[in-house]
Amino acid sequence: MAAEHETIYAVSSGRLPAAIAVVRISGPRAGVALEKLIGRIPEPRRAAHAIVRDPTSGAIIDDALALWFPGPRSETGEDMAEIHLHGGRAIVAALFQVLAMMEGFRPAGAGEFTRRALMNGKLDLAAVEGLGDLIAAETESQRRQALAQFRGALSSQVERWRETLIGALANLEASIDFVDEEDVPRDLLTPTQTTVATLSGEIRTALADAERGERLREGLVVAIAGPPNAGKSTLLNRLARRDVAIVTDIPGTTRDAIEVSLDLRGVPVLLVDTAGVRETSDLVESEGVRRALARAESADVVLWLSEADRAVTSPPAGARGRVVVVRSKADRIDSDAQQAIRHQGSISLSAHSGDGMDGLIEILSEEAEKLGGEPALVTHARQRQALSAALVHLDGVTAASPGNDELVAEELRLAARELGRVTGRVDVEDVLDQVFRNFCIGK
Repeated sequence: MAAEHETIYAVSSGRLPAAIAVVRISGPRAGVALEKLIGRIPEPRRAAHAIVRDPTSGAIIDDALALWFPGPRSETGEDMAEIHLHGGRAIVAALFQVLAMMEGFRPAGAGEFTRRALMNGKLDLAAVEGLGDLIAAETESQRRQALAQFRGALSSQVERWRETLIGALANLEASIDFVDEEDVPRDLLTPTQTTVATLSGEIRTALADAERGERLREGLVVAIAGPPNAGKSTLLNRLARRDVAIVTDIPGTTRDAIEVSLDLRGVPVLLVDTAGVRETSDLVESEGVRRALARAESADVVLWLSEADRAVTSPPAGARGRVVVVRSKADRIDSDAQQAIRHQGSISLSAHSGDGMDGLIEILSEEAEKLGGEPALVTHARQRQALSAALVHLDGVTAASPGNDELVAEELRLAARELGRVTGRVDVEDVLDQVFRNFCIGK
């Protein structure tokens, strides 16, 4: 039996044990499962009390609720049932044992319910990616962006762009195919190029915000770096409000990166404590220093620590993000010296006492807010690559000279095809495994 004709089942409500376990069943024999398990098919989309039994022995498995969603008016687009059980492991295992014995049934794979929804036209690929991000969202900004994606913010815009291109292509091809007809306009290149120029501007605007959308999904990366014993681990612990890193007076205590996730004004922030940067003959510490510099160079923000009562060491020159010089252990110096540090463009703080921490958090909040605001349209590298490829073809249209209508038509066709990749209208199979590999079973 082909995989798409099999009936699948899984727990869709989270880890057991729990108060309630929702077992979802989807496929052509979902109704058969209900008839065998509870003796009837309930009224569509209405919860019904049901005694779930083993159809072979008649033994009661649980006292439950059952719901019936006949296709295509279901989440997957095919017949679907849900059984809401008490969330004990033994109860669910007993039901799964019965389902496994039924012909044409098998456990669902990761993301397979959503995959069937995609194949049956209930979702498009951009919405599926938004759903995955929504499940993984940990902060308010991530939730808002993912929800907008799931509800079709990008899909509707891309479809509008695509329909515009198809309309222009249809007119252009008509002028090519019916060149001898008197009622067919002769010069369609100029209005086509005008339309394409407007559309290209809209796509470029969306792409300009793509980096923010992708970074919001991953979080703002803040690397805490500097020489040994500058107070990096103490600062990490202070920001995390718990003892995450080991703090000692021995140089080189931190050998590898230590990561802590925070929610800062609704934006995810990943703090990375790195090894102290110094020359060393220790092979393990040398590798830690190499990794510390690499993380500092790739981070969105680098907090470069130097002790307030010592000379400032130079931060890494190759950092792509903002570098903030932090003079740590400010409790060792007087107020005049702290004022002088601020005049130099640095900030002084004491992670031990908490003095100056508000200023540092305000700086991090400013950077985090750059990722917030209105949800970005483009949030995945795959989407960005497809839109960028479409722009290449659209640029070919705007650069075309009169007499090249066939070439322009081909460029329009290829641009529309690239837009179709965003929502999965074309070449969807080659990206499905990548999209669904992080989905949980039961979704």
